Amino acid sequence: MKLLAQAIVRLIIPLAILAGGGYGYTLLSVEVDDGKSRPTKEEAVRSRVQSLHVSDYDVKIETHGVVGPHNRVTLSAEVTGTIRSTERAFEVGSYFKSGELLLQMDSLDYQTALIVAREQHQLAKATLKLAETAHERMKSLSNRNSASDSERDSTFAALVQAQSQVEIAAAAVDQANRDLQRTKIYAPFDGRVASKLIGVGQLVSSGTVLGEVFAIDYAEVRLPIANRELRHLKLPEMEGDPTVSVELRDAIDSDSEAVWDAKIVRTEGALDPDSLELFAIARIDDPFALKSDHRILRIGQPVVAKIQGETLHDVVAIPRGAVRRLDMIYLIDGKERTLRSLSVDPLWTDSDNVVVPGGLLREGELLATTTLVYAPEGSVVEIIPDVDSGNAFAGEPAELEPTP
Repeated sequence: MKLLAQAIVRLIIPLAILAGGGYGYTLLSVEVDDGKSRPTKEEAVRSRVQSLHVSDYDVKIETHGVVGPHNRVTLSAEVTGTIRSTERAFEVGSYFKSGELLLQMDSLDYQTALIVAREQHQLAKATLKLAETAHERMKSLSNRNSASDSERDSTFAALVQAQSQVEIAAAAVDQANRDLQRTKIYAPFDGRVASKLIGVGQLVSSGTVLGEVFAIDYAEVRLPIANRELRHLKLPEMEGDPTVSVELRDAIDSDSEAVWDAKIVRTEGALDPDSLELFAIARIDDPFALKSDHRILRIGQPVVAKIQGETLHDVVAIPRGAVRRLDMIYLIDGKERTLRSLSVDPLWTDSDNVVVPGGLLREGELLATTTLVYAPEGSVVEIIPDVDSGNAFAGEPAELEPTP
């Protein structure tokens, strides 16, 4: 048995070696790939298109600002006294006319002071008359050598003093009269009350702030304009220069259809030190619609402004969404349906369009408007039909020749 087992082992080992060699031969006999990829079918790039046209383009510069009054003043007391009454026109938000009474202070002391000043003035005038009579008499005696020169000079000095007292007393009357008038506060212009800081019975002194008011004949907006935008505008610099039209819209409620017409009437004399922008001042007449039918424009209202700039001639407006990597667009040959890229140097850009010189493009050339992830130069383009807008390029026309 032992000899039989040894014989079987000797037989199995060679057979296993032969089987392994055969399997290895089978693996090594497979043809090796030469590394050359087989040609694949080229897939077309799919894109929507838009036909480009050379035309004129009106530049509109968009900026923003906050409506403010052109004249806002602080009302202060000029004399000391107790507030006796305030008018309805001196309530926050109330309208008032120029010269309208806003509030009164207790004036009894000032009336008394005026009476005293007037009586002192009358006394000074009487003293002056006596001094004039005495001086005339002394001059007559001196001419007859009945009085000395020193006596005549003495009466003259008394006369001059009496004249000065009359003038001082008259000034005191004027001062007392002005103080009495200052117990009443009148509106300096047509306007509205922004704030009221006092009430009836309150004791105020000279310089006490009573409230703030602002004019309503027109309002103003400071509009920042970037340096690159200035070359497309001709802003008024001197008195009498033509104004520039501005359209204002509500910056808070984007759905609002309210529009206010304004005009840039001047610019500030220096660039802002932080932003290096120039501020233009736009004026809005009758902001509270007292004499017109537009919607009320309130002080403090944030607005978006569109300023009418110059007209660019012979240019092409490219939708901003079709521009890649800031300055790259893709054009489609209308006949061959192949793709080519073009770098553009814009004359003007805004939120909707990038405007380039018309000489860069042919009239009617096709622009790829779809975002292309893979767009090698010369790729075949399959135009995506634009069913909603009835695009002329929908479907599969035989050829599309760009207009020469």
